[in-house]
Amino acid sequence: MNFSASFLRLSAPRFSRSLATVTHTPHLAPQRHDWARQEIQKIYDSPLLDLVFRASSIHRQNHDPSKIQLCTLMNIKTGGCSEDCSYCSQSSRYSTPTKASRLLDIEPVIEAARKAKENGSTRFCMGAAWRDLAGRKRGFERILQMVREVRGMGMEVCTTLGMLTPEQAKQLKEAGLTAYNHNLDTSREFYPQVITTRSYDERLGTISAVRDAGISVCSGGILGLGESDADRVGLIQEVANMPEHPESFPVNALVPIPGTPLEGNERVAHHTLLRTIATARVVLPGTIIRLAAGRNTLSESEQAMCFMAGANAVFTGEQMLTTPCSPWDEDKAMMGRWGLEGMQSFEQASVARKEGAALGPQTPRTVSESQVESS
Repeated sequence: MNFSASFLRLSAPRFSRSLATVTHTPHLAPQRHDWARQEIQKIYDSPLLDLVFRASSIHRQNHDPSKIQLCTLMNIKTGGCSEDCSYCSQSSRYSTPTKASRLLDIEPVIEAARKAKENGSTRFCMGAAWRDLAGRKRGFERILQMVREVRGMGMEVCTTLGMLTPEQAKQLKEAGLTAYNHNLDTSREFYPQVITTRSYDERLGTISAVRDAGISVCSGGILGLGESDADRVGLIQEVANMPEHPESFPVNALVPIPGTPLEGNERVAHHTLLRTIATARVVLPGTIIRLAAGRNTLSESEQAMCFMAGANAVFTGEQMLTTPCSPWDEDKAMMGRWGLEGMQSFEQASVARKEGAALGPQTPRTVSESQVESS
C-alpha cells in the first residue's frame, strides 16, 4: 500500500452508523388564549410553503404524523330545519333536493355504526336538522339511547343537534357522548351575512354548555361562503381564545347546493384551504384538524398537502349529511399509498383525559405514549 493510501486510511474520521430514528418524547405545546388578530393574520399571510413547513413541524411535535382519525357522519333526521343558514339544503326556507324526514329509529343507526366500525371508522357522528331540542323530549330520549349503544361498541360518539341547554349537555355526557359538533362557520363580523336566525353568541353559549359538561368540543367553519381572508383569520382567533381549544376543528369547503342562496358560489381554491389548515395548526397545536365537506373534490395530491399542513382527520363512508363523501375503500387505499393509518378510539390525549376513568382498563394509549414507541 502506498503512503497516500495509508495516510487517508489513518486520517479519515471514523463514522458510526446512527439509528434511522431517535426515540423522543413529543413536545406538547401549551395552549395560548391571547392571540391577537394581527398575529394570526401575519401567520396566514406568510409565504405558503414556509407556512406549510412551519405547520408540519408543529404537527409532528404534537401528533403522530402517521395517524389519521377516520370518522363517519350519519344524518339521523333530515331537512325541515327552521334556521336560514345560507349554505344548507336542510333549511325549510329553501326549495332544494333535500326532503324532510322524521328522526330515524335506533336499529338502522346502530347498524350503520357497526358498518362504520367494520370499515375502520373510530368516531361515529350523528346529525339532526333542528334549531334546538325544545319540545323534542321523546326524540332526545331516543338519541340518548343511540349514544349509549354506539358508545357501548367502543367507538367515540359525536352528535350535532343544534343549540343545547346545560342540562341537555349533561344528559348527553351521562349517556357517553364523546364530542359535540357546533360550528361557528365564520368570523363574528361576517356571520350575519350567512345566518340571521341564530346569533354568534348563541352558538358560543352552546359550546360553553358542552365544554362545561366535560364533552369534547368540535367547532370549525366553512370556506367559500363569500368571506375574506380576514374572516378566516377571525374564525381561528375566536376558537383559539376560548377557555380551552376545541378538541376538533373541522375545515369545510362549501359544496354549493341548488336552491340555497349560495348555490352560485365558486368552490374555494385549494391554496386557500391549505393556508387555513396550516394557520389553524400553528395556532391550535393540540387540536385535531378535520378535513371535512368538499374533500371529495380534491385530488389525492391536494389531500396529501392538507395532511402535510396539519390535517389529521377525515369523514369517510357513503356520504356526509347531504353532500358526497369519499368511500372507505378509496380512503384506505389512499392512506396506504401515503403511509398513513387510522387512529384508535380515544387516542387523542385531550379526549382521553376528558373521558377519564369512564374508559376503564381498555383506555388506549395517548398520542404521546404511541409516538414514543414508534419514533
